[in-house]
Amino acid sequence: MSLSKEQLVNKKNIIKKINDSNFKKGIKDAVPIVVGYLPIGMAYGMLAVNKGLSPLQTTAMSIFVFAGSAQLVSIEMISAGAAVAAIVAMTFLVNLRHLLLSASLSLHLRGLPFYYYPFLGFLVTDESFAVGMSKINDQEKKHRYFFGLGLTAYFGWVSSSAIGAFLTEFINFGSGGALDFVLPAMFIVLLVMQISSKSEIMVAVFSALLSILFALTINGSWNIILATVMAAFLGVYISGDN
Repeated sequence: MSLSKEQLVNKKNIIKKINDSNFKKGIKDAVPIVVGYLPIGMAYGMLAVNKGLSPLQTTAMSIFVFAGSAQLVSIEMISAGAAVAAIVAMTFLVNLRHLLLSASLSLHLRGLPFYYYPFLGFLVTDESFAVGMSKINDQEKKHRYFFGLGLTAYFGWVSSSAIGAFLTEFINFGSGGALDFVLPAMFIVLLVMQISSKSEIMVAVFSALLSILFALTINGSWNIILATVMAAFLGVYISGDN
């Protein structure tokens, strides 16, 4: 069956985007993220099935939600019999930090057609943001770089979740305690990758101390959001002095 002229043009554009050096660079830079996702995604998949979800439901959550921390909170609430509204509200609070991440990233992705933003926004995670922000300024076509980075990370997370979920047929996974350490450890590694000056160390330490203080004094997940906003103000103030 022969292709029409328009179909041939679209096919050439797709191949061009795939072969684009910025897109390839994004894929390459996402490899450490995928490697980090493997144990966490597998552990999430096993834990979700252990909490009562089927392997297909577990994988579908990764496909449509793509937010590790929110997924972990959700399956705990689902297993506890929480109301749908409560699960949605908690997921919103846990992911509220993505407003800050997206706002910061959008400064590097101006002038794109509107239809790009929903897809790029969906691919924003803590890990893709951390890696992307450290390298996106070196890219000529920043949106293609981040698309390659985010899409590769996405497939890595979905694949690792599916592997963990379907492995429960062969492995008895009875406890999710290891997850309490794996997630913070990955975020710490990503933070260290971005730190390059004393002022950034100061902001990181200030943010951590504030988060601990708010966690001990405020109920809910507001400690991360409040600490992030206040640390951001400190970073701006220090940058202004310099």
